[in-house]
Amino acid sequence: MTSATATDLTSRPWFFCGIGGSGMLPLALILRGLGASVAGSDRSRDQGRTPEKFAWLESLGFTLFPQDGSGVTSSEQVLVASAAVEDTVPEMVRARELGCPRMSRAELLSRLFNASRTGIAVGGTSGKSTVTGMIGWIMTQAGRDPTVMNGAVMKNFRTPDAPFASARVGSGELFVSEVDESDGSIALYTPAIAVLNNVSLDHKSLEELRALFGDFLARAAIAVINADDPESLALRPRAHASLTFGFSTDGDISVDAATIVEHPTGIAATVIDRRDGAAVPLALQVPGRHNLANALAALAAANAAGLPLAEAARALEGFTGLARRFDIVGTSPSGVTVIDDFGHNPEKVAATLATLKAHPGRVIAFFQPHGYGPLRQMGAELAEVLATRLYSDDVTILCDPVYFGGTVDRSVGSERIVALVQGHGGQAEHIASRDHCADRIVALARPGDRIVIMGARDDTLSTFARDILARLA
Repeated sequence: MTSATATDLTSRPWFFCGIGGSGMLPLALILRGLGASVAGSDRSRDQGRTPEKFAWLESLGFTLFPQDGSGVTSSEQVLVASAAVEDTVPEMVRARELGCPRMSRAELLSRLFNASRTGIAVGGTSGKSTVTGMIGWIMTQAGRDPTVMNGAVMKNFRTPDAPFASARVGSGELFVSEVDESDGSIALYTPAIAVLNNVSLDHKSLEELRALFGDFLARAAIAVINADDPESLALRPRAHASLTFGFSTDGDISVDAATIVEHPTGIAATVIDRRDGAAVPLALQVPGRHNLANALAALAAANAAGLPLAEAARALEGFTGLARRFDIVGTSPSGVTVIDDFGHNPEKVAATLATLKAHPGRVIAFFQPHGYGPLRQMGAELAEVLATRLYSDDVTILCDPVYFGGTVDRSVGSERIVALVQGHGGQAEHIASRDHCADRIVALARPGDRIVIMGARDDTLSTFARDILARLA
């Protein structure tokens, strides 16, 4: 990042509306790390959710206010708010009255990212956070001192002093970030290296996604593309230069399928560089073939940034994963394992369930939809995954979608998904209250079960998972 850009961004005070959000928190940490004065508010703090997170932010020097407009006091402040924040929120009203400049989360992130000498942007419908964390860890181990912007807590960077390490502030010239297609803001980034994991339904239609991701690849000096995903591979002609990865032998960075060994808590394989035939061993501390695919993406990106494949693979063996990404909370004395997972769209849920079903034991899958809008967009595909990826003795339980206020249409909810799952022949139950879902899960659990807690945009799901484990103990 140029010093001029840093000075420009740190010379004014900042106010983050929704500072505790997964996309806002790491950005606030990076800005604060550059020396800026940062204050904020959050509806979750006012509602008493995850108080430990906000106490930690205050300990770092962030000034926090109730979400009542009282923190916006000067026209010098720059207000940062996501597109989801309504104009009626008090901070938004007060900022308009004072004439404060406003910047979206994505606009701020893109300015920081584009100012770096080498930006690695990770895009795609699924796997962005994990691949970003993997690349960040590889580059840190390689001495490149990257700045890393993630939407999830990276366990490798988590310490007692940094329990919510969803960002790393480096002094090098490398900036690694996941970039979001859901609001179209991916169009703001000009990466040196663009990673495309996959293209599938989530927030937008496939037609919109093809245009967004195609343009994303076209803006990069080199594109790193998933050769196993036909939608991604079809966009390869848009790239100026490309490097592919995947299980397919068409991938430049691939695996020897005969060497894959899966464990409940990890996976190993021999990685093949198809360009020169070199074979490199890799043993991951995170499970599932989807994480092996994520690792191939990270290795390819690191290689595109000039790192030898063998060095990148050695570094990646130390990667310990992300919070809420197949995060094993613990196992009860009776042998019931509880897993906390961010799975919230069909592809992510399918990957989580595939990892679980690769090993014996019944699955009790709890799913909290991350909003009424997304549930309408992807409900049919999600129901099909829940019905077909689980077996006849497995059970899916859905509570009502998460709702923190606003004017969204709440007329169609989880009961529709349950009916669709049952229509496909699966076992599913709708229990409106999350607390009552916990009662049902504890009553159902028996030795050898795996309970997976899935959902997004709600940090209290981790507490929910820990509470279930405590009750089972």
